Amino acid sequence: MPGLDDVRRLALALPDTGEKVSWGAVMWTVQGKGFVWERPLRTSDVAALERLGREIPEGEILGVRVAGETEKAALLASDPDVFFSIPHLDGYPAVLVRLETVAADELAELVTDAWLDRAPKRLAQAWLAEHP
Repeated sequence: MPGLDDVRRLALALPDTGEKVSWGAVMWTVQGKGFVWERPLRTSDVAALERLGREIPEGEILGVRVAGETEKAALLASDPDVFFSIPHLDGYPAVLVRLETVAADELAELVTDAWLDRAPKRLAQAWLAEHP
């Protein structure tokens, strides 16, 4: 089962990445733009999920930037045991990931894709040329 240390290792292995604390949680950035972040549920998130009749996830949760609403919808539909969202993220290209349920290879792909989405185009293209 992956954890935040695995996310840290994956994120910091990518070019021009950094780590910072934002709102009391760890965030990984590429040239100052967040691409994955620790996202514990707040009281308001739990209340919103309860109002919607949704399960309240436990364990470590990761926020992951995605390329757009289409990709977000596809991920949410693909595996509700892994991916979910909260009203706070409505209209924002990101999903939440239950780290205890995501496969290690899928986590690596999510982190890389999020990095590619936020990295400057030249940096992303150079990285892709080296990692076909």
